[in-house]
Amino acid sequence: SGEDAAADAAEAWRAAVDAGLVEVTDEEEGTVAAGADLGTVTGGGSPHEVLEVWLAALETVLADASVPDLGGLVDAIAAEDGSGELDLSSLDWDPEADAEFLDGVLGNLYLLTVGDDAAEAAPVPLPALAASVIVPDDMGEPTDDVLEQVSEAMMRLDDQFRMLEPAGLVEYQPVDEALMADADEEPAAPVDDTEVSRYGMVRLTPLGVYGLRARLLEAGFDAPAVGDLADKGADALLDGTAVFPPAAAHAETEQWLTRREPLAAARE
Repeated sequence: SGEDAAADAAEAWRAAVDAGLVEVTDEEEGTVAAGADLGTVTGGGSPHEVLEVWLAALETVLADASVPDLGGLVDAIAAEDGSGELDLSSLDWDPEADAEFLDGVLGNLYLLTVGDDAAEAAPVPLPALAASVIVPDDMGEPTDDVLEQVSEAMMRLDDQFRMLEPAGLVEYQPVDEALMADADEEPAAPVDDTEVSRYGMVRLTPLGVYGLRARLLEAGFDAPAVGDLADKGADALLDGTAVFPPAAAHAETEQWLTRREPLAAARE
């Protein structure tokens, strides 16, 4: 129920169709049937098979999250001369750039997560995450223009993470709506700018870590995980864990040792 119910249902439906859970048999009649992968989720599928279905659904959700506000699309269509053709340039929208932006943000969030030495990675403030893909590494003090870009990116990410949370990718605390009040309006409650959490906080779920790692590997990136080196030689273990956070290096070494006799492990 609520204002967003129809949009939420449409997003869930698209994900179900793309993931193979349902199959549209007749678009005109509006009839559907159980999809080939429905049985995988409802029973009978291995954990790996269920995760594969989820990954397919995730791709749909990520694609939807990269699309700008549909209100802009409607306005652009209304402004056309009746040709029925939509000029994407009038929307100031580059689909490829928007998808790359979201991929970059999620990639940085993944690196921050796997690089956190705590048992459970701490949530990342949205301003810091936005700045990580906007502010150049060699820029000492961000300019006003760069800060404005970070602010705009935060608002985009706020909308996107609200969409991604129901898919199980992230845990998200949205931006406090009081911060979005117009400057000439009195906020409902005093806003303390020192409270970073009010600007949004995001953390990958364990499922999200799995999903992003799978996407990184598919794209050809190196994304090691604890356990990958357990069946490798001692040289690979030492080289690989050199870039691991201490806790991850300790866990990887423990797994490596449990697969070997103490004397053989010491010799290696």
